[in-house]
Amino acid sequence: MTRAHQQTVAARRGKALPLQRGQIVRVINTFGQQVVDTWAFVRDDLREHMSMEHTRASLGRIAPRVGDGLVTNHRRPILTLVADTSPGVHDTLIAACDRFRYALLGCRDYHDNCTDNLAAALAELGLACSETPSPLNLFMNIPLSADGGLAFDPPVSRAGDYVDLRAEIDCVVAFSACPQDILPINGTACAPTAFDYAIVEA
Repeated sequence: MTRAHQQTVAARRGKALPLQRGQIVRVINTFGQQVVDTWAFVRDDLREHMSMEHTRASLGRIAPRVGDGLVTNHRRPILTLVADTSPGVHDTLIAACDRFRYALLGCRDYHDNCTDNLAAALAELGLACSETPSPLNLFMNIPLSADGGLAFDPPVSRAGDYVDLRAEIDCVVAFSACPQDILPINGTACAPTAFDYAIVEA
């Protein structure tokens, strides 16, 4: 495989990029404990997008594994998880953070958030979506207890861990380096970091 020049997404910021069918994007957890909210939209119609609700129904479980296809709200495969060097702990349950979430956590002033990062990243491409789909939260650790409870735990990923996502149709993928610094979503230091990505060609 060959890899294009590696790019960095700054802490607390987002990035969107087009992918052609068959292209693979590598998402690298550069410093080890950064959650990367991930979306995918059909390039010709952003109303069709990767859907965690539909993906869970398709897979029959709450987190994808290598070889699993991630499907749209029209139940078509849009991305496939083709490699994962992390322990494989990712989340499909939690919505992207937004200004309302941070207000509930006690923030009185504006707080960077993944919802706004998605909008800004798409705007750089001249695009906009009418809603914020629930993301695939790469490296996010939301363990379930026996009684059905959820916890917001630090990631178990390590520096340099990566996942490879292959486009099954022409699409736009978007990422956000989650800005959460109140809960230990991005590690016990509560200090969001940058991450890197690269297009990997087969």
